[in-house]
Amino acid sequence: MRDKLADKIDEILVTEDELQERIAEMGAEITADYNRDDDVVMVGVLRGGIIFMADLARHVKLPVTFDFMDVSSYDGTESSGVVRIIKDLEENIEDRHVLIVEDIIDTGRTLKHVVDFLETRDPASIKICTLLDKPERRTVKKVEVDYNGFEIPDEFAVGYGLDYDERYRNVPFIFVLKPKFYD
Repeated sequence: MRDKLADKIDEILVTEDELQERIAEMGAEITADYNRDDDVVMVGVLRGGIIFMADLARHVKLPVTFDFMDVSSYDGTESSGVVRIIKDLEENIEDRHVLIVEDIIDTGRTLKHVVDFLETRDPASIKICTLLDKPERRTVKKVEVDYNGFEIPDEFAVGYGLDYDERYRNVPFIFVLKPKFYD
């Protein structure tokens, strides 16, 4: 796949091997942090987090339930600042441990909104797991990440679930698209 994309790749940020190694480590960390009889709901944030969540779940050695939210705050390559919940949870999370699985944390506004929204439903706990983090873009400081895959620079990243105009989600590594392809 890399050969077909060679003219579009500006820089590879995280290789496929690095992704899979770190995701296995994160799965082990999550497994160690919960008790076997904890009622854990993994909440995947669609659409970008689905590939990460699927791979991560295979490394979590606990019984978990899956649910999904679709939340949007992007317009093209920039965060709009307006958070919209497009799809809400189907599971009741009261007295359950919620693990939010996110593809990337940028400003933190979307995640803060999701956490505040879910806290109104009285879960036993809420933890956050993100594949990618852009700490230099963070404007919301009250978002604490429990499991962090990789810190990346302030670049527009695609691949492994992350997209530009719904493309590149199926690429097995994370890269920076050359600006001429999204300007």
